[in-house]
Amino acid sequence: MSLSANARAQVQVHVCVVLWGFTAILGKLITLRALSLVWWRMALVVLVLGMLPPVWRGVRRMAPRLVVAYAGIGVLVSVHWLTFYAAIKLANASVAATCIAIAPVFLALVEPWVAGRRFEPRELLLGAGVVPGVALIVGGIPDDMHAGLLVGIVSALFVALFGAGNKRLAGRADPMTVTAIELCAGVVFLSLLAPLLPHAGAAFVLPDAHDAALLLILSMACTLLPFALALDALRHVSAFSMQIATNLEPVYAILLAIVLLGEQRQLDAVFYVGGAIVLGVVLLHPLLARRGPRKPAAEMLGTCEAKGID
Repeated sequence: MSLSANARAQVQVHVCVVLWGFTAILGKLITLRALSLVWWRMALVVLVLGMLPPVWRGVRRMAPRLVVAYAGIGVLVSVHWLTFYAAIKLANASVAATCIAIAPVFLALVEPWVAGRRFEPRELLLGAGVVPGVALIVGGIPDDMHAGLLVGIVSALFVALFGAGNKRLAGRADPMTVTAIELCAGVVFLSLLAPLLPHAGAAFVLPDAHDAALLLILSMACTLLPFALALDALRHVSAFSMQIATNLEPVYAILLAIVLLGEQRQLDAVFYVGGAIVLGVVLLHPLLARRGPRKPAAEMLGTCEAKGID
């Protein structure tokens, strides 16, 4: 029996979320440092998008000021990915994924400032609700992972910053063109940043066969493929359904980390209790703030792996 358009779209959304969840796992398995990993990931996606004529047509039609605005957001995207993968290297995939679950909290605080709208009290409650969970997470991880936890929280802040920026510019350009501009700007920024960061040997390392294969999976299967699937699904699902599904991404990432990496052996049960509180609050937020069937900003899909920041 064939699926209805809505049911098929729901399946596509969850496939996207699972693929996005794999980004944390691949970040742990790839041996490159965070800077090289992110640079190669972004560069490979840009290379593919740069071969598509519609992307170039979209850039030519776009006002220069808008190109600059999206490029600035792309810098924020690159810093988010850099800190996200640094958190994985300093701690593990479960800790980094749990930190990213805090992004909607930061967005609730940042978006009124960026978009110039009124701050809503329920958003303050959202922020307060995750505090006990974060406290338990801190107590449930080894001391040598605390640096990774801190970097992961910084990464979540950058998710909110570029998410708010993309929301403010939503609907002004083709999503694929926006993704190409943002990721290209990220590659340029990281190329300029690399000489300023401490490193031994070359700033960017040529990946070996193992890392190259995983980078291709990360770039194509976990970035471009879910981007295309999500764009198709957006024609049939509501913003509410999309947000609920994408807020599950850290759940999938943590479960994958347990199954594939055995990370439960590194973490205390208190960590999982704290993570459950954070995820519970984040999943509850769309129920409290439901505003109807508005579609999420498609421009965000290629760069933020959704993260539930509709």
